Amino acid sequence: MKQVGLISDTHIPARAKAIPNKVFEVFQDASLILHAGDLTRVSVLEELEQMAPVIAVHGNMDARKVKERLPTINSVDVYDWKIGVTHSLNFFFRNSGFREITEKRGFHVFVSGHTHRPGLKYKSGMLLINPGSPTNPIPPFITRSSVALLKITKKEIEPEIINL
Repeated sequence: MKQVGLISDTHIPARAKAIPNKVFEVFQDASLILHAGDLTRVSVLEELEQMAPVIAVHGNMDARKVKERLPTINSVDVYDWKIGVTHSLNFFFRNSGFREITEKRGFHVFVSGHTHRPGLKYKSGMLLINPGSPTNPIPPFITRSSVALLKITKKEIEPEIINL
């Protein structure tokens, strides 16, 4: 089994001085971390990379250096599962058509951020997951910070949203 840590909307240092220590506890067994954008600084990647390799995308609030370094959409294969990541699903619904992009790339899981609200659902057999934000939940509906984990085997993917 492999564990993949999911994180988004860290907004360092605007919304928090650093990634909360609880994130590192949750990700301690992760073999990979996916960041769905709005890091705001490259140093966030460097800090997460001390735990595990990081696949990331840029978000709408990221600094120029982050946007130059990271793509809008990224993907990784874990066993035979294809996992995609982007910052905002709205970009794909509005512009190119979410279904077309996800079917063309054959994603089994699609990770997004932007809303700061954790959630998971299945759409046409694909898992859509948003880990929320570990530093900036948006009240009044979301008052707890969160991240997510994917526990992946060759046969299944078990998603979990974790409140910090």
